[in-house]
Amino acid sequence: MSWESALLDVFEDLEQQAAGLRLGERDLEVADLARSEYARVALAERCHASRGRRVSLRLVGGTRLEAELVRVGGDWLLLDDGPSQWLVPQRAVAVAGGLSPRADAQEAWSVVDRLPLRSLLRRLGESGEACVVHLRDDHRVEGLVGRVGQDFLEVLVGEAGARGVQVVAVDQVAAVRGRLG
Repeated sequence: MSWESALLDVFEDLEQQAAGLRLGERDLEVADLARSEYARVALAERCHASRGRRVSLRLVGGTRLEAELVRVGGDWLLLDDGPSQWLVPQRAVAVAGGLSPRADAQEAWSVVDRLPLRSLLRRLGESGEACVVHLRDDHRVEGLVGRVGQDFLEVLVGEAGARGVQVVAVDQVAAVRGRLG
């Protein structure tokens, strides 16, 4: 082998090493972009992709649920455990298990899935079904949902002739158990 061939082999080897380094750097950039893009995924989007799955939730205050995830909105989850449904404000979810590894972008959601929690609370009130409002401190208020304000709901408690009203701050609600109709 001549010195010219040996020199060309060295240059070719150096070029291959440089190309390998560029590929390695590109792989790192792609992985970094994937991580930063995933940082934009919201819990609601993961939950939305999990509709129809049996999930387990631990809510603030300690309530544990295991039920089918039926619907998901931007700030709420609707679960069905058979005898009852659970309307859960998303901010009350401390830990979720059984979720799909996928996520559904909110832009692709239906109009119903974009309704706020207050809309579902009003629907529960219109149904006339008794419910149990679980609070973040694990206390409960049982009755009928009455009117729903901007940041509170009324729970009508007691018997039909002697009903009282408990006003509950929506941000203190961990879950509402009942039937939405």
